[in-house]
Amino acid sequence: MPNNPTSNIQHPTSSDLAIKVQNLTKIYHLYDKPQDRLKEALNPFKKSYHHDFFALEDISFEVGRGETVGIIGKNGAGKSTLLKIITGVLTPTAGKVEVRGRIASLLELGAGFNPEMTGLENIYLNGTLMGFSKEEMDTRVDDILSFANIGEFIDQPVKMYSSGMFARLAFSVAINVDADILIVDEALSVGDMLFQAKCIAKMTALMEEGTTILFVSHDIHAVRALCNWGVYLENGRVKFSGAAGEAVDMYINDDQEASNAQLKSMQTDMYRVDEENLIDFTDESIPVKVSLEPSIGEKEGMVRHGDGGAEILDFGVFDLRFHRTTQLVSKEDYYIQMSIRFDEDLPTFVATTTLFGLDGEQLLAWINTQDEVEFPPVSKGDIVVVTNRINLPLKQDVYKLGASVEYPTIPLLQHRFLDMVKGIDVVDVKFESPSKPFHSTFYSKGEYLLKKVEKKDG
Repeated sequence: MPNNPTSNIQHPTSSDLAIKVQNLTKIYHLYDKPQDRLKEALNPFKKSYHHDFFALEDISFEVGRGETVGIIGKNGAGKSTLLKIITGVLTPTAGKVEVRGRIASLLELGAGFNPEMTGLENIYLNGTLMGFSKEEMDTRVDDILSFANIGEFIDQPVKMYSSGMFARLAFSVAINVDADILIVDEALSVGDMLFQAKCIAKMTALMEEGTTILFVSHDIHAVRALCNWGVYLENGRVKFSGAAGEAVDMYINDDQEASNAQLKSMQTDMYRVDEENLIDFTDESIPVKVSLEPSIGEKEGMVRHGDGGAEILDFGVFDLRFHRTTQLVSKEDYYIQMSIRFDEDLPTFVATTTLFGLDGEQLLAWINTQDEVEFPPVSKGDIVVVTNRINLPLKQDVYKLGASVEYPTIPLLQHRFLDMVKGIDVVDVKFESPSKPFHSTFYSKGEYLLKKVEKKDG
C-alpha cells in the first residue's frame, strides 16, 4: 500500500476538480404512524404530520482529479446518502453536485443487477447503463471474467449467487470500464481475505494511473494507508476535511471519547486482580529518571485524549544504564519509563507503550496484562512510575511512540482510556552491524534443523 502523504497537500484549483459538492442537503420526512402520510397528502389546509430528518446538512467539499478520498464516520452519519447523490441515485433537497468525468460505482451488492439474468447478461446490462455499446463491452468481458473468477456460475442467474460472488462480479465490472471516477462503499467488506487483497491491489493500480477514487470504509487503517484526503462526516455534516491521517485521528479520538463515557457508566467493582500475577511498588533498584511534573508538552503531530482519570506526566526510553535516548539499536534491550498521576481511586490499571510507523500503522505494543502482570490499586492523587524492560525486534527506520494508561472495564476486551498520547516521541532505530541488514519488521528467534535426503532413482 502506498504511504499516506499527510503533508504538503495542495487544494485543487477549479480546473483540476473531479467532484465539487456545494451546500448539499438531503431531508427525509418521517412520520410517527403510516396513516399520517395519507392525512398530510389529503389535508386541505396543508397541515404537516411529519418531522424533518437531515441525512445531510449543508455539505461542501471538493475532490481533485487523481485524488483518493476516504469518507469516514459512524453508521448513520450520511456517508452512503452522500455517495448516492454524487452517483445520481438520489436527488438532493438543496445544493448541487458537479461531477466531471465518467463514474463507476460499487455502492451496494447487486445494485443494478437483474436477479433473473445471468452474470454475463448483467455485465452487458451494467455496461449499457454506464453508456457503453455492446462492442465496447465485448473488449472488456475477458478482463471482467478473469478478475471475478466465478467460473461456470457466470452463465447462471445471479439470484443463485452468494454475497461474495456478487461482490466479485460487481467490483470486476466497476473497475474494468475505464472510469474517471471510482466510488466504492462498504460492499468490499463481504469478500474473503484474498479477494479483499486483490481489490486493494487493483485500486492501488488505478490510483497510480490517475483515477479519482471515493472510498467509504470503517477500516480506518485502509483509509489512512490508501487515501491522501479524508472527509469526516458526523450527523450529516462535514466535521473535518483535510489530510486523511488527520481525519482518521480525529475520528478515533471522538470514538474513544464516546466509548470512554459508555464504559465509565458501566464501571462497577466487577474487576478482580489476579493475586498470583500481582506486583507491588516496593522495588527500590529501579531509578526514577522521568519527571514527576507534567513534562510532555505539545509536539507536532501528537494526538492526546482520555477521560481525565489519570495523566501521563512524563515518558522516556532509556538504555541499560538508564541514560535517556532516542537513538536505538535493533534487537537490543531498553527501558521504557513513564510517570502517571491518578485523579480517581482504581482497583488496578493498565500501562501500555505502542510503537507506530510514520504512516500511523501500529507495529508493536507492550501491555502489562498481556504479559500476565497485574498492577495494585491506586488512590486519587497517587503518582506511580512504571518501568518496563523491552527488546526492539525492528528493522532500521524512524518510528513514533505512544503511551496510555487505561482501566480494564472488561479485561482484555474493553478498556477506558484514562490518558493516551500518540506521537509522544520519535525514535531512530539503526543496525549495530550494517553488514548484516535486518529486513523484517518483526523478528523471532528460531531453531533450525537440516537433513539432506538422497534422491531416489525413478
